[in-house]
Amino acid sequence: MKKESNSGISFFQRYLTVWVIICMLIGIMLGHFLPGMKEALNYQEYAGISIPLAVLIWIMIYPMMMKVDFKSIKNIGKNPKGLFVTWIVNWLGRFRRAFVQMMKQ
Repeated sequence: MKKESNSGISFFQRYLTVWVIICMLIGIMLGHFLPGMKEALNYQEYAGISIPLAVLIWIMIYPMMMKVDFKSIKNIGKNPKGLFVTWIVNWLGRFRRAFVQMMKQ
């Protein structure tokens, strides 16, 4: 028998693209065969935020949050390159969107 190692990516991670495509196809089929689902989901919102969507996003993000080493946040000042790159990319995206909006008018 071949012994499996714990290193590397898991079965789920290895076929993540397949799972995403399957979920997209399920979503398309649900929209086609249950057209009233859109209105039912739109009805469940608070302050313009879809509650089912918020719950699903939370379920998606929660596992990643559990892997964050919150103790390392206090050391962000020692090597802030990643933080600066994130800030720059986010701000450039905002300026790009504003520019596109100005060009549409």
